[in-house]
Amino acid sequence: MRKRLKLGLVAVLSSFVFVYCGQAENRAKTTTTKEEVSAANVEPTQSVISFKNEKGEVVTLDDLKGKAIFINFWATWCPPCIEEMPSIQTLYNKFKDNKDIVFLLVDVDNNIKSASKFMNKRKLDMPLYVPNSEIPSSFLAGAIPTTVILDKKGNIDVRLEGGRDYSTPAIAEALQSLMDE
Repeated sequence: MRKRLKLGLVAVLSSFVFVYCGQAENRAKTTTTKEEVSAANVEPTQSVISFKNEKGEVVTLDDLKGKAIFINFWATWCPPCIEEMPSIQTLYNKFKDNKDIVFLLVDVDNNIKSASKFMNKRKLDMPLYVPNSEIPSSFLAGAIPTTVILDKKGNIDVRLEGGRDYSTPAIAEALQSLMDE
């Protein structure tokens, strides 16, 4: 009986040591270093955020420093995106000859042919792009339409989620003040 008790106790203790050591080993494997956390949270820099147009030309945000930048993230299947397009076209028409501002209409589906057909069908002639790099969550957190307006230094001046009427005088004045800075 004593022998059985000892064997049972040894078996339980061995199991405990085995399980505990395994957990410690797993804890060691799942511990994240500060460097790994920092690397995981780093968003792309302006110089690597890039977009590609219909001709296959790539532009980075760094290339556009010194200009105000109006970026609209949208998709052809998105009702609020479709609804705001004519007002963006009106705003674009006001500034299309101004060298101090750039408009980027970015199709988040990354299908430039389909987006181009969509624009042509609606007689929209705004500069069309698709992402050519990772888009940081500070620009696009998942909701579309999202508009990001950058100042001449490349800093986010405003980020707007959801459909808007961009043809209002207030928006044109705000863009003009960014260009005048």
